[in-house]
Amino acid sequence: MNHQPFETWLLDDKHLTTAEKGELNAHLRSCKTCTALAETGLALRSAKMVEPTNGFTLRFQEKLAIQKVAERRRRLWGLIVLLISGIGLLTWFATPYIATFLAAPVEWLTAIVGYLIFIFTSLQALTDVFQVFTRMLPNFIPPYAWMILFSAIAGFSLLWTVSIWRFARRPQGVNV
Repeated sequence: MNHQPFETWLLDDKHLTTAEKGELNAHLRSCKTCTALAETGLALRSAKMVEPTNGFTLRFQEKLAIQKVAERRRRLWGLIVLLISGIGLLTWFATPYIATFLAAPVEWLTAIVGYLIFIFTSLQALTDVFQVFTRMLPNFIPPYAWMILFSAIAGFSLLWTVSIWRFARRPQGVNV
């Protein structure tokens, strides 16, 4: 049996139309589950609210403040333990490398200098290759292909700009 609209009507405190009330009453006559739900809701709505004892809010605020302080303390100790264990683990793994570096710093320095020279010469070679391609490429591609390429790039740029503009204009917050 489908209880969905009837459960929603029973649990929400909105006013029902006369047609909805009639459907709900007809369903309640045949469904024990929804009848029990309606009786429970009626009992909860008719229950008398008990006033809190004097000083309840003050005690609650004090307890909440104590809990916040304890939570901050736990977080601080957790962070301290995490940092100490992380530093200890890093030291454990780095000790062999540091010992090797301190034993023979000349080898490390020559390796670093060699690596920097390799990077520098590789960058020089790449710039030379790029310069050769930029001198040769315009001669291989006909002018209409360049026009098509630049038109496509301009079209994609326009499409990208318009999409960013539309997303930026999207209303924020709650729509009513």
